[in-house]
Amino acid sequence: MARMQYRIGVMFSTTGSYSVVARSMLNGALLAFREMNAASDTISLEPVVVNPSGDLARYKTLSHELLGSGIRHVVGCYTSSSRKEVIPCFEKCDGMLWYPSHYEGFESSDNVIYTGAAPNQHVLPLVDYLVPRVGSRAFCVGSNYIWAWENNRIFREALTARGGTVLAERYLSVGDTEFDQVIAAILEQRPDFVFNNLIGTSAYAFFRTFRATCRARGIDQAAEIPVASCTLSEPELAEIGEDAVDGHLSSSVYFSSLSSPENAAFISAYTEAFPVGPVTSADAEASYIAVKLLATALLKSGTDDVRTVRAAVANQRLLAPQGEVRIDPQTFHAWLTPRIGCSASGGRFDVLLEARQPIAPDPYLVQSSPRFAIPMRSPLLKVVQS
Repeated sequence: MARMQYRIGVMFSTTGSYSVVARSMLNGALLAFREMNAASDTISLEPVVVNPSGDLARYKTLSHELLGSGIRHVVGCYTSSSRKEVIPCFEKCDGMLWYPSHYEGFESSDNVIYTGAAPNQHVLPLVDYLVPRVGSRAFCVGSNYIWAWENNRIFREALTARGGTVLAERYLSVGDTEFDQVIAAILEQRPDFVFNNLIGTSAYAFFRTFRATCRARGIDQAAEIPVASCTLSEPELAEIGEDAVDGHLSSSVYFSSLSSPENAAFISAYTEAFPVGPVTSADAEASYIAVKLLATALLKSGTDDVRTVRAAVANQRLLAPQGEVRIDPQTFHAWLTPRIGCSASGGRFDVLLEARQPIAPDPYLVQSSPRFAIPMRSPLLKVVQS
């Protein structure tokens, strides 16, 4: 029997201010295509790769071009602004966007499958970690678009519900690297920690400048004013540089340092396929997962019809590098395993805490509203190392 052939769009900004993470996402997707094609005699997947270069208008144009060429499924987008830009196109043309990045939630579309973390899987676990261990006074910084606005709102509500306070919020344009005034304000306020929602080159510059400024004033930044993020990943540690790489907290569902046969196999295959990097990241793993789930749904469906594939992916399970992942049939977001890591020299994260099992996505925070002071939702984070 002839193999069914499907063309799949792959859309990441591999150039531009957040290209480091986007290139790791592209690599994760391409690895999954390679593995699925090698493993199946039934289907053949052809990735059609496009690069919007971080330009929102290009995202829309390229989406129309991909869907107009007969492609029905696209794995892509990193920023929430790019996702928001293309969803109307996918809804109009009846295509499916497989979105492989953590995001701020409060969204649902019949034309999107979300394989990255929802806010109850990254923001709320971070607050639960910080308040009893680091402190309750926060200074928020972020890139000036919906990801940072909404993430800071959720964080502020969760922190306030636990008796904490956000001292101030500051936003800078994506790609901005001038932080003297922001850092001066942070040092004047002396928060217990900084909650960072900067992305790309802005984030790397902030980490370097903040560490250097603190060092010049005799402040042990990592110990006295740590920076906590829901975005920081392994490829970005190299961009920060060895002088400022250690001691940063990150809430994520995947770290490359996880010890499991599945992750060891993933790291080995990824490194062999892409020896010059960037190294793996949570978003690279989410891209890898998206392609694997899509391919399995295509096999089950025997067609790339969007409605049929959507039905096929519901309740689908995958033993991923992070552990078991499955798609929730109500929200079409993924069940994922929250973890807290701390960056170390050598470009890795030491995992400090992790959930005992995958937790259900709650993109609208219906079941886990941060407005109410409640204990950490079950399953509790368990201590991995102190």
